[in-house]
Amino acid sequence: MKQEQPNLVNLAVTEAENFDLARQALSQAKSILNRAIGATRDRVCVAGRVDDALLQDSQQACYDLAMSSADVWAAQCLVDFAETQCKSVLVCQLTWKFVAEKVRGVMAAQLAGASTLERSCETVGQVTAQLQHFLDGHGGRDSYTDLGRFLSKEEVIELPSGLTEEKAIIAETFKRFADDVVAPLAGLIHREDRDIPDEIIESAARMGCFGTCIPERFGGLQPDDQPDSLGMIVVTEELSRGSLGAAGSLITRPEIAARALLAGGTESQKLSWLPRLASGERLCAISITEPNTGSDVAAVSLRATPTEGGWLLNGAKTWCTFAGKSEVLVVLGRTNHDASSGYRGLSLFLVEKPAYAGHQFNFAQSGGGTLSGKAISTLGYRGMHSYDLFFDDFFVPAANLIGEKEGEGKGFYYTMAGFSGGRIQTAARANGVMQAAYEQSLRYANEREVFGAPIATLQITQVKLARMLATITASRQFSYSVARMMDQGKGQMEASLVKLFACRAAEWVTREAMQIHGGMGFAEETAVSRYFVDARVLSIFEGTEEVLATRVVARELLERGSL
Repeated sequence: MKQEQPNLVNLAVTEAENFDLARQALSQAKSILNRAIGATRDRVCVAGRVDDALLQDSQQACYDLAMSSADVWAAQCLVDFAETQCKSVLVCQLTWKFVAEKVRGVMAAQLAGASTLERSCETVGQVTAQLQHFLDGHGGRDSYTDLGRFLSKEEVIELPSGLTEEKAIIAETFKRFADDVVAPLAGLIHREDRDIPDEIIESAARMGCFGTCIPERFGGLQPDDQPDSLGMIVVTEELSRGSLGAAGSLITRPEIAARALLAGGTESQKLSWLPRLASGERLCAISITEPNTGSDVAAVSLRATPTEGGWLLNGAKTWCTFAGKSEVLVVLGRTNHDASSGYRGLSLFLVEKPAYAGHQFNFAQSGGGTLSGKAISTLGYRGMHSYDLFFDDFFVPAANLIGEKEGEGKGFYYTMAGFSGGRIQTAARANGVMQAAYEQSLRYANEREVFGAPIATLQITQVKLARMLATITASRQFSYSVARMMDQGKGQMEASLVKLFACRAAEWVTREAMQIHGGMGFAEETAVSRYFVDARVLSIFEGTEEVLATRVVARELLERGSL
């Protein structure tokens, strides 16, 4: 990024005053949301606990609360970051505009009489004239115009990250890998729905990709004395910038498997499996979802029946990504067949199989058990392939039950231990896709001429570019903030919040990228068409947007009683 600064009107207030007003605006939005939380809590809580039946009747209110809360959290994280970068006029101006836009969105929902916010109408009169001036001056979308003009003129690819020198070096290393190895193959993999080539997998393994969440004592990159979620998401973002389907998700599966093993595996299991996962010697996939359960993990019904020396698995799974080339599947099965046992009857297994290329496989064990898989045709996120799986008396040794005898019935908890990391990693994947879409859009806007001038000179393009970069930066800093929280043993709900924000943002940013490209954006030969269809899956996997919003985030907000 060049060091020039945009020449912008500061609305007759100082930088410090603008930051103070930004925090006042966020406080105002939080007040509105907290009143809404209180109103919804009155409807769905009994004796201070959320009643599931009542929650079902307030799903839309809960969804709206969660999504608005995600916006406010993102804006808060961006303000916290911008105050560390106060010498950058560009960072500050984008921050104030992003905050004003999001706060005005919350206020607009309130003024429109949305049922979620009905108890907060009295807060409207609390906005001071100075705060209103801040919101009006920065909150209009056309206020981004001068910033967008500067971005295109100076070809500003991204804002400062705020990372330490060590993390910045890691980011730059994987950025080069994404540019040199992943990106040249990404389009072909997508268009022809190919497997991820060994060239990418082997190179990623040599760089330590698969060990980002595995402690050093087991051959990984994570320090033994503390977790390093931030390092993991920095790597994930750069890989996803190269390609979501061909690289960005390579870390996700070993990350979830490693967290499950660290949470419940025996020492022998950790010593056996974690080094092989870290080195990429064993590629893995996660098999949780079933045809009739979706995101309802507690309803998993694949039967695990005791037999001599182990267990027999019978049933179907779906949406098991990377199942073909993986040599170990982390499978959630029901060891207690009494349906009333719910999530307490589930256990987690390490299922070994050969690696298979292509879109389907059949594996027959010598004892007669079989496992077959067929790839599901998808509109995007190609390369890893997601499979339907069918287990028929498939034998799994007792030693491959995570936790062995002590792990029986604890599979749900081990799965959840992996999912929180998977959600923040999905936010990082979204950030990488957004960054790639923005870079392509900036380049194309400066090159493409319409009516005798580059489309970067059009106000509507300038506004798009500035809003895109503000959104990406907010999402990135939100994910960094949650990563730090998780490394302190906190941030479980926030991991879901950042996933909600980043994945929705990725859909919008990639759509804007297609619009900037016009007709070429709809052509498969243009990378932004791939970004658009890839981004669409982000709000679905690792917990669908609706389930996370209503059953995870909203439930936590309602039980806390405030944002």
